Amino acid sequence: MRPLRYSINVTLDGCCHHEAGLPPDEESMRFWTDEMERADALLFGRMTYEMMASAWRRPATGTWPDWMREWELPFAEAIDETRKYVVSSTLDGVDWNAELVRGDLGEAVRRLKQEPGEGLWVGGVTLPLALADLGLIDEYEFVVQPVLAGHGPTLLAGLRERIQLELVNRREFRSGAVAMRYRPTHTAG
Repeated sequence: MRPLRYSINVTLDGCCHHEAGLPPDEESMRFWTDEMERADALLFGRMTYEMMASAWRRPATGTWPDWMREWELPFAEAIDETRKYVVSSTLDGVDWNAELVRGDLGEAVRRLKQEPGEGLWVGGVTLPLALADLGLIDEYEFVVQPVLAGHGPTLLAGLRERIQLELVNRREFRSGAVAMRYRPTHTAG
């Protein structure tokens, strides 16, 4: 069974808005590229799918935009090429190497987890909350940014029950950010 990993940047005060933390640098982009390369498939909600596609989808010309720095290209290529599953009741269709997931979320994700492979990766805010409530997340990885945002969506706000975690890995970045990977001490999903 392949594990489902939830990874996200979060500020010290819990804000997980994508622009609230530090701007990306070479070290953080290498980290996120490695995360993408460890995933057989990505699981997105509609908003995260649309946001990621607008930033990281290879243009129809086949040439990456001029604004993209050379050290961002490996991440762009990794996320562009990875299989995607999009959970949405409002989208009629998806592309960008993606498939729409409909119906019972728990059933659909359990089925995806049963497939062979290294793992599934989920990002975003709303979908991970639903998956955490269902006990389907096998690893939580938070890249804690040395920033106090004072606003924005907060990490797993509204979680129905407390989830006890154990630290399994920790990595410090030159920027002062710290990546911490946790596993639930028991999994319901």
